[in-house]
Amino acid sequence: MTVRNYSLLGETAQEAITKGLAAAEWYHTELSRKEMKALMQRRDGPATRDTIIWLGAMVIFAGVGVWLWPSWWSAPFWLAYGVLYGSASDSRWHECGHGTAFRTQWMNDAVYQLACFMIMRNPVTWRWSHARHHTDTYIVGRDPEIVLMRPPDLFRALLGFIGIRDAWLALKEMIVNALGIINAEQATFIPPDEQPKVILIARIWSAVYLATIFAALYMQSILPFMVIGLPRLYGAWHHVLTGLLQHGGLADNVTDHRLNSRTVYMNRLSRFVYWNMNYHVEHHMFPMVPYHALPALHAKIRHDLPEASPSIFAAYREMWPAVKRQLRYEDFFLLRELPPTAKPYRAELHELAVAKIAAE
Repeated sequence: MTVRNYSLLGETAQEAITKGLAAAEWYHTELSRKEMKALMQRRDGPATRDTIIWLGAMVIFAGVGVWLWPSWWSAPFWLAYGVLYGSASDSRWHECGHGTAFRTQWMNDAVYQLACFMIMRNPVTWRWSHARHHTDTYIVGRDPEIVLMRPPDLFRALLGFIGIRDAWLALKEMIVNALGIINAEQATFIPPDEQPKVILIARIWSAVYLATIFAALYMQSILPFMVIGLPRLYGAWHHVLTGLLQHGGLADNVTDHRLNSRTVYMNRLSRFVYWNMNYHVEHHMFPMVPYHALPALHAKIRHDLPEASPSIFAAYREMWPAVKRQLRYEDFFLLRELPPTAKPYRAELHELAVAKIAAE
């Protein structure tokens, strides 16, 4: 059984480089240049509309929540506000970080900065971290964004639904960065000339949180924290619910996104919060396609992909047995069947693992 060391500084990281898994050439479904040009077309309209709805709804929900405070009648409005703050921000930083949500770059940058603050992810650190995630998706020792490690830590995954562990780690990282320190793992993917920006952002955020603390003390109420900070906890459940499905139970150390990523059909509300990241195989194959074009991309390449999970519930029903098995057998992964119209999985770097799973 393979022993996995997920540290970016460990020996597994060097092994990935030696085996050719780092910055490897990934499989892509064939599309014509004309089709790709149309799909990659950036527009301000869809993201502007969605951002107005997102921020407008947050203002309304928070306003009603403050008005009804401290009555329990305010709870539903805080819960709705929390999902938009602590979950919708996750997909917004992601898409605007790619620079594809809007055609106008300053719009991408503005929403990216705001969403990063809400989700407590330093915008400089995570821009480089996410670039590594796409370059080395689920390559052990290289990808800094692997969530369900092997063997899976189910308690840690459950804590994610209330944001406690992630927020605590983000808070510690913010304080360390604000003190002018870049940790060793961050230094492996953040260029030296970008590191002062990490420190500056951390200091600005620290000032905002300190101001929130002083406001709460002055008002003798947790109300300021209900607007800033706490929604990262009580509103995190949706982005964790959907995020675990992106790669959970699937293969690691492979160079075919059809093996390590999952597409799930979701309801319209979840797709709005998630900004179409449920089309996750498609996004990893073609990360420069804007979120609003992912359904069209899916329609064009679905013949070459495993069948999409029909719902969130169905995806968990498929993933959970694989995750349970990984508790005992770390090398196990779910090998999803391809349709007859698809090209075979790339197996030159993982044919032994595929053969093991297929034989069981």
